[in-house]
Amino acid sequence: MTVNAIPVVDFLEKSQSQLIVDVRSPIEFFKGHLPNAVNIPLFEDSERAEIGTLYKQQGKDTAVNRGLEIVSPKMTSFVNQVRTLATNKQVFVYCFRGGMRSNSFAWLMNTSGLNACIMKGGYKAFRNYVLDYFSYKKNLILLGGKTGSGKTDILKKLNAMSLQTLDLEKLAHHKGSAFGAINEQKQQPQQAFEHQLYSELSVLNSMQPIIIEDESKSIGFNKIPQNLWEQMKQATIIKLEIPFELRVQKLVDDYTTVDIEALKLCVVKIAQQLGSLNTKLCLHYLDEKNLSDVARLSLLYYDKAYEFSYKKKKQPIIQLSSDTIDATINALKVKEIINTLN
Repeated sequence: MTVNAIPVVDFLEKSQSQLIVDVRSPIEFFKGHLPNAVNIPLFEDSERAEIGTLYKQQGKDTAVNRGLEIVSPKMTSFVNQVRTLATNKQVFVYCFRGGMRSNSFAWLMNTSGLNACIMKGGYKAFRNYVLDYFSYKKNLILLGGKTGSGKTDILKKLNAMSLQTLDLEKLAHHKGSAFGAINEQKQQPQQAFEHQLYSELSVLNSMQPIIIEDESKSIGFNKIPQNLWEQMKQATIIKLEIPFELRVQKLVDDYTTVDIEALKLCVVKIAQQLGSLNTKLCLHYLDEKNLSDVARLSLLYYDKAYEFSYKKKKQPIIQLSSDTIDATINALKVKEIINTLN
């Protein structure tokens, strides 16, 4: 039975709301996979390593025979898993290159009465497609502002106002600063982050404004893809100017329920930048649960670094001053500017 192999674009379009099965090993899947794919590995990590060694040392035939020995007892389980997960008989399958693993799995599904097709070129083709996608021109507008300006809250309000937004920090599970990992999920591997980013961007209209936060290239250990980063460096920035004490209060509100010891660890991370005296003061204030003064000292460092970074920017910057931290009011002001830009 011939297995139907379709190009990446068709695979992504036709597999929407359908079962997508990644048959690579768990470690391959962990490093990166198609959004919404489930992992039904043909081989476990150790099995894949064993077959790879056999292939190198004894040749293809020996490796294939060993692969058949490993897979044969699993075949019924594979079929049962897919039948349980599929909303209909349709299933979309891929491996790394669209080779033996996905072809074998899809053949088994078709033989069992299901309707399976594979991705031509496999995961490798999808990776190239995603990386190319980030180079396509997008109408980006950056929302800037010093730490504590409430940019994430404003993005949420803009989204509620039917504007297109993309929350990079949410996708990265990190707020970008030394305190950024607090109350966040564990960050994903780089490829997985890029695929989620692609998934969010691909449903937006690239011709219409897409508002994202003005980030540095690294958000925790995730990095903005280079082609998208180059576009961000040219995009217009709407730079919020919020009074210092309002930003202090915003940080206090955001971190008031955070464990003090976790905050201490974050302070230590920026000890060199804060200086010995300010670091000691911050740790002392944390012992006293005096978050306001910790925020003030931290903002002195972050504000200085922020202004230094802005001196190097070459794209258009629109200043937006506000005397409130209210996200709805500030979102309306941002929206007015975006309408003017349009």
